[in-house]
Amino acid sequence: MADEPHKKISRRVVVIQVMLVATLVLLGIKSFDIQILKAKIYSQRAENGYSRELTIKGERGHILDRNHNKLGTSLDAMTIIADPLHIEAPVKIARILANILEIDPKALTEKFSTEKRYAVLAEAVSPELAEEIRKLRLPGISFTKSFKRFYPNRDLAAQVIGFTGKNDIGREGLEFKYNTILAGREIAVTVRRDGVGRVLDIDKKTQDDLRGNTIVLTLDKKIQFLSETTLEQTVKDHKAKSGLALVMRPATGEILAIAHYPRFNPNNYQDFSDIPYRNRAVTDAFEPGSAMKVFTAAAALENGFTPQSIFFCENGRYRIGRYVVNDTHPHDWLSINQIITYSSNIGAVKMAETLGKQTLYNYLTRFGFGEKTLVECPGETAGTLAAPAQWSNIDTGAISFGQGVSVSAIQLICAISAIANNGRLMKPMLIKKIISGTGTDLQVFSPAPVRQAISPQVASRVKHMMRLAVQEKGTGTKASLDGYTVCGKTGTAQKVSPGQKQYAKNKYVSVFAGFAPQENPQLAILVVVDEPQKKYYGGDVAAPAFKHIMAQSFHYLSIPPTSPGSMVAESSTFVPEGENL
Repeated sequence: MADEPHKKISRRVVVIQVMLVATLVLLGIKSFDIQILKAKIYSQRAENGYSRELTIKGERGHILDRNHNKLGTSLDAMTIIADPLHIEAPVKIARILANILEIDPKALTEKFSTEKRYAVLAEAVSPELAEEIRKLRLPGISFTKSFKRFYPNRDLAAQVIGFTGKNDIGREGLEFKYNTILAGREIAVTVRRDGVGRVLDIDKKTQDDLRGNTIVLTLDKKIQFLSETTLEQTVKDHKAKSGLALVMRPATGEILAIAHYPRFNPNNYQDFSDIPYRNRAVTDAFEPGSAMKVFTAAAALENGFTPQSIFFCENGRYRIGRYVVNDTHPHDWLSINQIITYSSNIGAVKMAETLGKQTLYNYLTRFGFGEKTLVECPGETAGTLAAPAQWSNIDTGAISFGQGVSVSAIQLICAISAIANNGRLMKPMLIKKIISGTGTDLQVFSPAPVRQAISPQVASRVKHMMRLAVQEKGTGTKASLDGYTVCGKTGTAQKVSPGQKQYAKNKYVSVFAGFAPQENPQLAILVVVDEPQKKYYGGDVAAPAFKHIMAQSFHYLSIPPTSPGSMVAESSTFVPEGENL
């Protein structure tokens, strides 16, 4: 009987041993099933829990001026992401985030209600704001690095550069036209998340490799600033509607400045909806007025006339059919030199009548009027220059002195620069080069001649005429610059009434276009002021602005005076005679 308890214990031990062996066998089988047979399935599940495939985009390329000053760049920013499955109190968290991000809490709540594991809550958030949210340690909220477009000079060259909108896509200006070049590349990558669902940092090298290309412009930040500040003061002084100022190197066609007023700040462009975003120097056309006379004179000189050829100017009043062309001051006989100096409308008409419609048209088109310049800006206008078969006699006369024809500012400065450049018309150049995200030159642009508009001999004679127009008896004396031989031409054009075929009363465009020095022109400048009040002649309104921009630019570029011992001066109190329209 004593062995009975012992036998029971032995049986229990055996049962326990069998159970342990069976358990170990089952665990082994299960382990084999998990680690061998179903390894891929469980590995994928684990990966899904701690990783996520995202599409990331590289930094947008820079926009630089000719000296590599940043005009458009990108700042570090953050994208805020949510994992809806980890959001424990969606309404509460939505309210907290909406208050910080200043967005609708209902929209956030809807994003939290999705069954997806990934929802973008906000993009281009400043690092400071993202850090404020990070400190709250909200479950299910994570962050990834992104970029925000920034314009460090605020409104400088805003209409030229443009701006980006949602998802950093270019909407205006160069940002729009060169969006595919500037935009960073996109790739899909798998990112890791930690135990609480936060996305870990994406490899920095990956983002660097995705950076967009950089565009280097011909613009000069300093000359752009000088042009904009001068233009702003001019528009304000004359209570004008708006203004434009362009600076170009005649020999190369490089544009150093395209100034607009009023301006806007592309960093918060939504606040300036009443100011045109477009580059009006390229997109808008206007009647140039008497500035067109130099091209009429050039056509005459190319067709056998000399600067001393004379035309009878009808003592200030000339009838063409039922229309009458007037000069501000009566003249009898004037040479072509004098027609430009005194800006005689009737003299220009007489030249055009002698040349004929077709010849005048041919030379205006040789200077680029009526066709696009193909400058690297969106929305360029070709202006309006009707075929000569459509011209009436009064049309021919009006076109000769800049009415009945419209031009863009970029066309006009290119044409004036052609005279400065010995008659050779150059394609306007705004882009110097395109650089890859890694710093290598992808494309380098060179000056591109378009055609020889007039002969060098005729160009030299027209330069002399334009020089006379800035001297004592000319209409552009307020553009005269001490120490330099300035060549220029004033223009004043009545504006057409909107929606009508007649000119508006007391609405004018004031123009001055010119270059210096005469023998070796370094800069050509155009100033256009729209609807100045009281004074409206180009010689009174636009010429002083031309002078100030030229003087300051010459000083900045260290261009020496053409008269030894002279200094760049800006004092001039001489008021010229009124200029003809």
